[in-house]
This record gives sequence, structure tokens and C-alpha cells, in this order.
Amino acid sequence: MTDQQLYVPRGESARGPYALDIDPERAGWGHSALRVLDLDAGGSHALETGDSEWILLPLAGGCTVQVDGESIELLGRDSVFSGVTDFAYLPRDAHTQIASGAGGRFALAGAKCERRLPARYGPAPEVPVEARGSGNHARQVRNFAAADTFDCDRLIAVEVITPGGNWSSYPPHKHDEHLPGEEAELEEIYYFEIEGDGLGYQRVSPSRPGGADVLAEVRSGDAVLVPDGWHGPSIAQPGHTMYYLNVMAGPGEEREWKIRFHPDHRTEGYR
Repeated sequence: MTDQQLYVPRGESARGPYALDIDPERAGWGHSALRVLDLDAGGSHALETGDSEWILLPLAGGCTVQVDGESIELLGRDSVFSGVTDFAYLPRDAHTQIASGAGGRFALAGAKCERRLPARYGPAPEVPVEARGSGNHARQVRNFAAADTFDCDRLIAVEVITPGGNWSSYPPHKHDEHLPGEEAELEEIYYFEIEGDGLGYQRVSPSRPGGADVLAEVRSGDAVLVPDGWHGPSIAQPGHTMYYLNVMAGPGEEREWKIRFHPDHRTEGYR
């Protein structure tokens, strides 16, 4: 695959009401999906979940979602840089209606799945927040739908905040093979927002001949697809905090996040 296929600039994958719409067919893989929905004040959007489970995650603003006969109110947040947010799990084979009185921007992180789990509310105070790394590789990970924190069938999703000038997604790591107890096969999407109209850089290097190879300058609204390969670092411009949303899913029987670090990079104190 080429840089052009894996780096998705803002607006390039816009479709209908979505500012970004990456489905498995667009990505050329089997499971992971991400949409970004912009709603004007008083706006609403009908979503048929189809064969996928989704998490509705406010990026800016709040909303109400009707699903399975119940109403879930999301308080949301001012921006991705203002803290964690509440969220809603939307099961497959459901008709949903999303409405926002004040308007906002909302991520829909999705994965094709088999089981139909119940619709649920995810409270912001219950989101585990992890400080990872130190020094100029310190970052904050918001594990709202990590494999061991929130029940989904296949979907895994987390948010990462990287201070300006720091590296994250480091050391480079991969999850493109099924190696029981050691590595899980997961397709991944990175969605970026950069504070203050800044920029960042994302690296994906091949783990196999002809594998994914990307060095992309990223700005708010951009995405990078990781079908395989060593991914990282993610580098934030000094003075500009970087946010990214990671969406992962794969074919394995177990929903697990197991990774291998690049053998040429020291891992002690970095992860």
C-alpha cells in the first residue's frame, strides 16, 4: 500500500452528513470503521447500525441518542482537549436517532461484529485515564473502550493526548499477526485533532515485504489507516497538543489488545 492510500486528509473521505467516513470497504479490510458527524444547532441524524457495533463519542458538544426504545443523554465536552467525555454504545441491527440542541461534532467508532449486545451509557467518571511514558514521551491515554474496561464484541477504542513537542505511540509496535498470548491481529484507524491549528507527524513502517509504509504530516480532521506494520511514533508540534482517537478491531476469537514492540527500540520506561 502507498502513503496516499493510508493517509486520509481532512475532507477526502467526506460522504453525506459525515466529515469523515471510513468503512471496511474504503479501508480494504474486514472490521474497523470510523465516522465523524457534524450537527448544526437543532440538527439530527438517523443511523442504521447494520452489521456493526458503534460507540457514539462526543468530540465537541453534547447530544441525545434514541436507541432500542430508550433515550441516552450525552453531556459531551467543549473539545477533545477539555477532558474525558461520556459516550453511548449502539448495538448492531438497531435504528438510532442522534440529535443535538446546541450542535457539535461526534465520532462514531465502529466494528463489524457477530453478537448483539445491549445499548448502554458510558459515564465519563468511569473512564480509566492512564499516564503513559515520561519526559518527552509522556502522554495521557483515555481507555474508554479498551479491551479490559468496556464490553464490546470486537470494537476497541481509546483516546490519546500528547503534549506539544512529545512523542507518543512509542516505541513503534504492531498487531498484525495472530500469535496466541503474544500478538493479536487488529486493523487500526488514527483520527487526529491538533490544538491551535498545529500539526503532527505519524509514522508507519513495514513489518513485512510490501507492507504499510507511511510518513504523514497530520492536521485536525486527518486520519491514518494502519492495516499492518510498525506504527509510531506520533509526534506533536511544540506548543500544540495532539489528540488522536484509535479505533481497532480484528478477526480473532478473543477481543484483546496484544502487541509486539519493534526489536530495534528500547522499551523500558517508554510504554
